[in-house]
Amino acid sequence: MTHQHFETLAIHAGQEPDAATGAVVPPIYQVSTYKQDGVGGLRGGYEYSRSANPTRTALEENLAALEGGSRGLAFASGLAAEDCLLRTTLTPGDHVVIPNDAYGGTFRLFAKVAERWDVRWSVADTSDPAAVRAALTDRTKLVWVETPSNPLLGITDIAQVAAIARGAGARLVVDNTFASPYLQQPLALGADVVVHSTTKYMGGHSDVVGGALVTSDAALGEELAFHQNAMGAIAGPFDAWLVMRGVKTLAVRMDRHSANAARVAEMLRAHPKVSQVLYPGLPTHPGHEVAAKQMRSFGGMVSFRVTGGEEEAVALCDRTKVFTLGESLGGVESLIEHPGRMTHASAAGSLLEVPGDLVRLSVGIESATDLLDDLTQALK
Repeated sequence: MTHQHFETLAIHAGQEPDAATGAVVPPIYQVSTYKQDGVGGLRGGYEYSRSANPTRTALEENLAALEGGSRGLAFASGLAAEDCLLRTTLTPGDHVVIPNDAYGGTFRLFAKVAERWDVRWSVADTSDPAAVRAALTDRTKLVWVETPSNPLLGITDIAQVAAIARGAGARLVVDNTFASPYLQQPLALGADVVVHSTTKYMGGHSDVVGGALVTSDAALGEELAFHQNAMGAIAGPFDAWLVMRGVKTLAVRMDRHSANAARVAEMLRAHPKVSQVLYPGLPTHPGHEVAAKQMRSFGGMVSFRVTGGEEEAVALCDRTKVFTLGESLGGVESLIEHPGRMTHASAAGSLLEVPGDLVRLSVGIESATDLLDDLTQALK
């Protein structure tokens, strides 16, 4: 049976009832090795769980289906997925274009790790096609995009930048963590690879760390799988199972995250102590029209700048009661953080440094009224 709609795929793709018992949820195969039917005779293709594990296979098939790709790969973290992608696709001297407000961990991976083996990178405002073109060199192999971006919620036209990258002989990578595959389908818009921190919306419950790569390019998928096994930063079976558990409710959660975030953004926009609200669902957002074109809805992340500067932003983060002060995002509970001193501290002093008066919210699925009341009291 072919399931066409996202909500059905999320629950069933890669997750047929267990053949031995009929269990409707894939078992956790907490196993390292497998009995072989003679030398070289692998039973179901399994020999050692770094190479493949049935629970991880179920998740990887599910991820591929959700993103409309041919190959999905699950990793121990989002950065492990990114590292595998870099080592698979780049050689010394190659060049990558990265966003001017990339996630701090992604920036650190390029600036502090990949640069040491002569991978070169430059920064561009990927929401501006002219800036992307200007950043390309004859050694550019990847154009890296986050949309919405972390933490400034910038929007990039995926189809437009895909065409630019393709024309330069480069691949387009889209970090789809903020949107999730429910809200946005980068491969259908021309991207070559999708990256996820499955820790976030895919897992959805702040209880697992994981990452993923999905591609429609079968040959690239094989190369990535080779490096996944060779490097070894794979998702363990219990982590894979937890992400699958989260994915089953992704659609309904994202609907609630988006609805709550829209109400929070509207309230903040009208507040006298807020100087700017960054949320692509607002008609005043410069990327609103592009986001409306390529996203189902606008997601659960809201950033805003406060009057009073950095110290007031930091103090605000300490005054909330329902919003928990913490890093990460995408869980059912609402989180608040100060990017400049927390998630993006690694970008301090660089071209990617974020404003000191910026606060980032991961809007959860609690009562929207309680969330609005909490922010109102914290802003007083």
